[in-house]
Amino acid sequence: MGGSVLVTGGSIAGPAQAWALARAGFDVTLLERASAPREAGQNIDIRDAGHDVLRAMGVRDEVAANTTGEIGLRYRDPEGRPYADLPTTEGRDGPTAELEILRGRLSEILRRLTVDHPRVEHRYGDSVADLTQDDDDGVDVRFAGGGRERFDLVVVAEGRNSTTRDLVLADKVTRVSRDQYIAYGTVPRTPEDDDWWNWMTTTDGRMVSTRPDDVGTIRANLSFLAPDLALDKIGHAAQMTVLRTRFAGVGWATDRILDGFAASPEEFYMERMDKVALSAYSRGRVIVVGDAAWAAGPTGMGTTLALVGAYVLAGELDRARSGATVDHARAFRGYESVIRPYAQAVQTLPPGGPRVVLPRSARALALQRAVHRVIARPSVRDRLEHRFVSRAGGDFRLPRYELFS
Repeated sequence: MGGSVLVTGGSIAGPAQAWALARAGFDVTLLERASAPREAGQNIDIRDAGHDVLRAMGVRDEVAANTTGEIGLRYRDPEGRPYADLPTTEGRDGPTAELEILRGRLSEILRRLTVDHPRVEHRYGDSVADLTQDDDDGVDVRFAGGGRERFDLVVVAEGRNSTTRDLVLADKVTRVSRDQYIAYGTVPRTPEDDDWWNWMTTTDGRMVSTRPDDVGTIRANLSFLAPDLALDKIGHAAQMTVLRTRFAGVGWATDRILDGFAASPEEFYMERMDKVALSAYSRGRVIVVGDAAWAAGPTGMGTTLALVGAYVLAGELDRARSGATVDHARAFRGYESVIRPYAQAVQTLPPGGPRVVLPRSARALALQRAVHRVIARPSVRDRLEHRFVSRAGGDFRLPRYELFS
């Protein structure tokens, strides 16, 4: 009815795309390089049009029933004393979104939509080694495991460092350094922990953060400013050495977090928060969605964009169908015309970007704390909250497709 599609990446964008394409009548192979579904991951949020996509998928209520329980953002000083609170407001997204959920939990919810679907095959432990395509016919894919298959279309739904994307669109990729690293991990919960997103910044561009989850642990991260030193590629032991040096004497929960990161390497990862921008989202019969297309850094919109991208691509492919034929080129153009303005708006950080959020000097830090106290006032928070969370704005409206009606 729709042809065969290979979707690479099994986190969020990939399972969402598999569901949407199967609904459009395509036969989908969902490929994940890990040997099993990935259950780890930090808190992620769904905002704006992402709510409408979850409703179209029929899972918004399930997502809402599996949130982390986070009650808002609380700023702390190095002694651990809170000095400003931004609590959640029902029905509205602030720093803490209405829908905050663990990445692994959301991935599982989306994956279950197609686990027993007759049009979707879930395949683990393999990846794309190479591909060649004939724009008039299909895409020949050679897998790292040695197999070869032919598909009508390939959708790359991988992360910001996607190797499959680079096989096809390397010349279209621009990376913009945010000069920021973030290290993530899971630490044991203690009786002193609460359900706030606790945030402490200190001098030299460093931040310490803890967030609650709904499984009895605490999700933590350490963020710092630095040029590209390839720290995300040096291995866990070396990364821990860097972090202990960088965060020595910072205070509050830092030592506890470092010990937790060292004790649970399977829950730990570090990444550079570079912006990834593509001058074209497709070439021939291959197209990208999710962070592989528009990774923006710590904006709070990555998951929403992944869901919206999957929805729009399937809707445009269905709209470009004439009988048994799908004009993929027309669909890809329609997808890009809808998604590019939205993605570019989301990728635009407030002036100063991470350097404002992670001050270097004591003077800048004191100013930041004064600002935190001001915006914590309810009358001010309502007007200024949007400045501290990158959101696409009110102009974007999710297109209506007959496929999802």
